[in-house]
Amino acid sequence: MQRCGYHIIPVNPEIEETLGQKSLRSLAEIEDPIEIVNVFRDSEHVAELIEPTIDRGAQAIWMQEGVWDDEAARRAERAGLGVVMDRCILKEHQRLVR
Repeated sequence: MQRCGYHIIPVNPEIEETLGQKSLRSLAEIEDPIEIVNVFRDSEHVAELIEPTIDRGAQAIWMQEGVWDDEAARRAERAGLGVVMDRCILKEHQRLVR
């Protein structure tokens, strides 16, 4: 997605750097506006990401292939977020730009 021109801010408290950038510990550390929170965690961790995603004013939460949580999705939708579950954002981007 970076090669396609998207600005990605990695958030992972377990690592120092990824994608050639410093990894932040939480969404709260991001200073820029957030459009999409792209979740690469196991489904059981999605629920804890909903409130921080809402609090940061993100427009959507995207859960990668194999990741879904129906209740968390409903909470996000009630807060006005777009929700995508169980889809790879890169594959979808490639499909749409063909």
